[in-house]
Amino acid sequence: MDTVEKIVEDFASDIAMSSFSGTRLRDMIRAIRACKTAAEERAVVRRECAAIRTSISENEPHLRHRNMAKLMFIHMLGYPTHFAQMECLKLIAAAGFPEKRVGYLGLMLLLDERQEVLMLVTNSLKQDLNHPNQFIVGLALCALGNICSAEMARDLSPEVERLMRSREVNTKKKTALCSIRIVRKVPDLAENFMALAASLLKEKHHGVLISAIQLCTELCKASKDALEYLRKNCIEGLVRILRDVSNSSYAPEYDVSGIADPFLHIRALKLMRILGQGDADCSEYMNDILAQVATKTESNKNAGNAILYECVQTIMGIEATSGLRVLAINILGRFLSNRDNNIRYVALNMLMRAITVDALAVQRHRTTILECVKDADASIRKRALELVFLLVNDTNVKPLSKELIDYLNIADPDFKGDLTAKICSIVEKFSQDKLWYLDQMFKVLSLAGSHVKDDVCHALIVVLSNASELQGYSVRSLYKALQAYGKQGSLVRVAVWCIGEYGEMLVNNVGMLDGEEPVTATESDAVDAVEVALNRHSADVTTGAMCLVALLKLSSRFPSASERVRQIVGRNKENVVLELQQRSIEFSSIMQKHQSIRSSLLERMPVLDEASYLVKRATATQATISADKLALAVTPGGLKLSNGVAKPPSAPLVDLLDLSSDDAPASTIASTTTPNDFLQDLLGIGGVSSSTAGVPSTASTDILMDLLSIGSSPSQNGTPVVGHPGQAESKPIPAAPEAIDLLGSLSSSTPVSEIKATSALPQAMDLLDGLSSSTSVSGLEKTAHPSITAFQSPTLKITFDFKRQPGNPRETTIHATFTNLTSSTFTDFIFQAAVPKFIQLRLDPASGNTVPANGNGSVTQGLNVTNNQQGQKPLAMRIRMSYKANGEERLEQGQVSNFPSGL
Repeated sequence: MDTVEKIVEDFASDIAMSSFSGTRLRDMIRAIRACKTAAEERAVVRRECAAIRTSISENEPHLRHRNMAKLMFIHMLGYPTHFAQMECLKLIAAAGFPEKRVGYLGLMLLLDERQEVLMLVTNSLKQDLNHPNQFIVGLALCALGNICSAEMARDLSPEVERLMRSREVNTKKKTALCSIRIVRKVPDLAENFMALAASLLKEKHHGVLISAIQLCTELCKASKDALEYLRKNCIEGLVRILRDVSNSSYAPEYDVSGIADPFLHIRALKLMRILGQGDADCSEYMNDILAQVATKTESNKNAGNAILYECVQTIMGIEATSGLRVLAINILGRFLSNRDNNIRYVALNMLMRAITVDALAVQRHRTTILECVKDADASIRKRALELVFLLVNDTNVKPLSKELIDYLNIADPDFKGDLTAKICSIVEKFSQDKLWYLDQMFKVLSLAGSHVKDDVCHALIVVLSNASELQGYSVRSLYKALQAYGKQGSLVRVAVWCIGEYGEMLVNNVGMLDGEEPVTATESDAVDAVEVALNRHSADVTTGAMCLVALLKLSSRFPSASERVRQIVGRNKENVVLELQQRSIEFSSIMQKHQSIRSSLLERMPVLDEASYLVKRATATQATISADKLALAVTPGGLKLSNGVAKPPSAPLVDLLDLSSDDAPASTIASTTTPNDFLQDLLGIGGVSSSTAGVPSTASTDILMDLLSIGSSPSQNGTPVVGHPGQAESKPIPAAPEAIDLLGSLSSSTPVSEIKATSALPQAMDLLDGLSSSTSVSGLEKTAHPSITAFQSPTLKITFDFKRQPGNPRETTIHATFTNLTSSTFTDFIFQAAVPKFIQLRLDPASGNTVPANGNGSVTQGLNVTNNQQGQKPLAMRIRMSYKANGEERLEQGQVSNFPSGL
């Protein structure tokens, strides 16, 4: 802005504005700057604009250039100046250079390519491009390069091509820059400039060379034919340019901190990267000059570092030799030792891309990268940690994980979360034996247990359950860690679970390993450890509930401590947290009244199925990754959302799903696993969390399923939660004491349509004071509905199969099948659906995102709908499908209104 002001002000002085009547430009600027409030400034601007309008209406040519100068300053302040656009055209049409200079400057500032007025200036531009004065030609080229539209580009491209053969250096430079704008606006014209751009690379003037290289770069992006042409005709010229500028002597006009024209260096290297990518012949021709630039350029100046970084990018982008790639990675290794944080950060970024090309060369700088993890700069720490994660393999996992765990002890609290997550991922992925895995996880839990996620703890418990030979060692290690690091939440949860399950191994030192020191712990010590954890973490519902369960199990394993455990549990009968209060009352009742079945009820948990857990965890992880992608921008081809992931309603989607004026679409519910339900998984409770209107979510309050409810999940507000979605009908519960639901009908997992009391059970089996646990379930029948074709177009067919949920006529499971009717495979397939507000909809993850061509296979996806006005209003649904076919993004949508009656 200051440069424009100076030009305008100098011009005002040159033409002796003071000889005319009215306010001079400098006086107006002085008056505006003297304003103390925005209102005063607006008043001055209004007064000046009024004077300019008067001058325009009176057609005073001698004041036109001064008015335009003032209007440009007013425009830069943000005030409207559209009323004077025609004045620009009049100044451009003038004969003199001073008037044209102000006119073109006003044209570029006050107008853009969308203005219709701009079409009127095409003829003036054409005349000025053919003007004998090179300075006027330069003005026209500069204006055309800034505001050229597609129509103007087609009309004036012949003149620009002719000027590119001019002898004037400045004209050539401006012509090349103007050609960039023309090629961007009309890519079809690229072929007209290919030979001219290649010829400009033979020039000696650096300004012309930079402009020509920029034009060649734009041509490569605009046309594949231009890319092939320039590969054949420009490589030799680029190599010569780089060699000349690298070996050139000192030239003050091009020197930057002792480096000869770094801008030309960088532009040439970027073009080389484009030309050499995927072309072995071009890459081989560049190898020598790239090696010369990489070795001769000084790295003690920012200009030199910029050239080296661009050289490394070029080497990694082309088909370079292995030796040249090693040289490039070594340069990045030197960057990591630089004091400048920016240089280290870009080096880490580049190394993350280089590791896929030559991992062994990057491994040589492992020590330096590890030091960056301990850097004071948070951005460098995070980037270095991501790079270390990529460096880990089976051979270096132990030293790398040791370094990271050692640093965990002194890491900043803000960084511990990311560091802990990466360490846990490394240990899980590359664990060579279970003992090493357990040792590393115990260390992480001890040093940063508050940052360890629940799914990691769940995985650890699954491994412990399957490692029978290491259970004694594990409970002893966790007991010692609990004594030293009792404030770490995740450590406490895992430790109390293990003490509750394997407490007798702790007391009796069962399963001692070679070289392991025995632990002196009595039954009372084990109970003390759990009691301390309960008191310390009373505010954490999950930890408190786990401590109560561990105490209940210890009452069976340690009969001598049973009375003390009963007292500890009884203290929570008046706990303000309903979950802990309920557990305390139930557990106290078990310990006092039901001694006969307590030992069998509190037996050690069976071995957890590690394979099925890994499958479930992988599914949950995929759902989480899909949810993280919701923030991606919407492209013209469709929404980039994974199947089964809900997207909050937005204005375009509401328009799409406007099923009726009074029924707004309800947002779909993603089928994901909450991080706090790992104990449900441990107990094999296959509960499905369903969110319905008016029913609060149970994920936060009933985090731990009732350990005594066999295969059941607690209900909320009288609405039962389905425990086994695939169960078509339920049979009466056998009258065996061990299989009785100890919490009775309070925690029934199956909706009961007809409840009949069964008197066949002994009266002693009424375990919870008359709350009968014997129920029979009847009247649950599967209702079949015919399949429908929900959507069909020339390219895609969708069929719906229906299945009614037992005991809940409002709920229906829909099995959607997507079939490709074309000869092209659909990729990135995404299905979305929305329903009116009286319907709840949940989308399950799809079986895949690739639909084979010609109907040779299909993709399936489950939908669960609940019609809250079943019988009054039918089902209605809007659907949208986005996918790619032959690289082209497509979007289809429709409405499903042919649902079977009764849904």
